[in-house]
Amino acid sequence: MSVVTNTTTIGAIEAPSRRNTELALLAFAVAIPIFAYLNVGLAINDEVPAGMLGYGLGLGLLAGIAHLVVRKFAPYSDPLLLPLATLLNGLGLVLIWRLDQSKLFQSTQNFVPGATNQLMYSALGIAFFVAVLLLLKDHRILQRYTYISMFAALVLLILPVFFPAQFGARIWIKIAGKSIQPGEFAKIAIAVFFSGYLMVKRDALALASRRFMGLYLPRGRDLGPILVVWAMSILILVFETDLGTSLLFFGMFVVMLYVATERTSWIVFGLLMSAGGAVGVATFEPHVQDRVTAWLDPFAGYGKIAASEQIAKSLMAFGSGGTLGTGWGQGHSDLIGFAANSDFILATVGEELGLAGTMAFLLLYGLIVERGVRTALAARDPFGKLLAIGLSGAFAIQVFVVAGGVMGLIPLTGMTMPFLAAGGSSVIANWALIGILIRISDTARRPAPAPAPSPDAEMTQVVRP
Repeated sequence: MSVVTNTTTIGAIEAPSRRNTELALLAFAVAIPIFAYLNVGLAINDEVPAGMLGYGLGLGLLAGIAHLVVRKFAPYSDPLLLPLATLLNGLGLVLIWRLDQSKLFQSTQNFVPGATNQLMYSALGIAFFVAVLLLLKDHRILQRYTYISMFAALVLLILPVFFPAQFGARIWIKIAGKSIQPGEFAKIAIAVFFSGYLMVKRDALALASRRFMGLYLPRGRDLGPILVVWAMSILILVFETDLGTSLLFFGMFVVMLYVATERTSWIVFGLLMSAGGAVGVATFEPHVQDRVTAWLDPFAGYGKIAASEQIAKSLMAFGSGGTLGTGWGQGHSDLIGFAANSDFILATVGEELGLAGTMAFLLLYGLIVERGVRTALAARDPFGKLLAIGLSGAFAIQVFVVAGGVMGLIPLTGMTMPFLAAGGSSVIANWALIGILIRISDTARRPAPAPAPSPDAEMTQVVRP
């Protein structure tokens, strides 16, 4: 008896979705902040905090919704991005709630607990995250909106000019009594524009005309884009005195330009132009001068310049934390003042969790950046590669400038630590950023469909007795 079977030589390669891994990591990402919340309550009031159950259920519900959406609409995405963002967001809520318990804060006029608002903004951030995954079926659709993204970014960056300055900088706009920081959303639009533009122009930008001291010098015509971006970042710094957004804006462009062209000369030119512009503006802009002065010698202007006093207290908080810290709820970083739960929230980490805790937080941020870069390497299309590296670079630059400013490595920038600090615009924009990275990683890791059976497939005859 003989049986004839029709076989094909090529089959689909199944890739694990890793959704169960993500779910297990999410369980830890929710449990760790709940344990931290319990520690703060016991340290401050010697009792289990009354809101611990509600906080745990709320954070778990938000994480569960995000996981279910990812499982359904991005099943092959990176399994670490969502748990890492959830853990940072959850610990940020604990840190803000810990500062809300400060007697010094509660004694001030018009005191409003920041943790409640931050939880609401976190829910909105998860909503934006879900919307990105539901509406953005393919990240390559964003390439169609290259120049629309540029226009949107310019509008977002210019809007604060028409609103009063707060704390010496024009980086906020007020709508219906709520402050919004448009620069947080502009970084995503700028990344989309740069990705679309550099994908088309990378061949021309990669050309070099001369070699000088081991560097390939770009042609004059190719310097146009970097000169325009440099001028725009300087204008932002001049009219809005916003050092942080300027560094983020220009640094992201230089990183993406280097990745697109693989020319080290662009990084050298970018660093030189960035340093030259910052020095030039610092010579005549008082707000920037104060921040540079506070950075050079924070104790010299103690009690005279607000930035100097804040940095000095931040350095004292880091110093008193030592290696292991004073413990949750046992520090005095609330003495920094109104910026303790926003710009300087990392000082609370340094004091209460010490060097070990600070390094753990920086490692969490580093893992998000690493997974973003890994996504860029795995992406199959050049637009996806550039967009993933641009978003990861923007995230890394923001963490660096905030942490560097709080630790006294660079002048203060006024930006907020992603997911950690109080600020609705920041947490919402960064959840949208994570959503885009998850969409790109899902497309990159999704297995190729099985080829259709060919009518000319090999006929294999199997003879059976």
